Amino acid sequence: MTPDDATAQGWVVAPDGGRPQGRSCSHREQAVPGTGLPGAEGCAECLARGGTWVHLRACLTCGHVGCCDSSRGQHAHAHHERSGHPLVRSLEPGESWAWCYDDEVFLRPGP
Repeated sequence: MTPDDATAQGWVVAPDGGRPQGRSCSHREQAVPGTGLPGAEGCAECLARGGTWVHLRACLTCGHVGCCDSSRGQHAHAHHERSGHPLVRSLEPGESWAWCYDDEVFLRPGP
């Protein structure tokens, strides 16, 4: 499955050896098909301010592209706090994972 297919197919909680068994995500249904697809120029806020970023994340509810928590602006997380949209996916080449801020779990493309 390609990263683009993940948005169309849905997401499942990824196995994570550092977390107790039975972790779940109650927000997976909020991922809107067609949002968060690769192709953005960069973090919207950083581009507007002339800033830089480390990695990009895309909101799976509305498609907003922001920078990761390792970036100075942490705009993806700020978008989550402002909007309440809990799911973001990595836009890094070769990565096909997502993260739920509310449930603190990684997600992978579903079957």
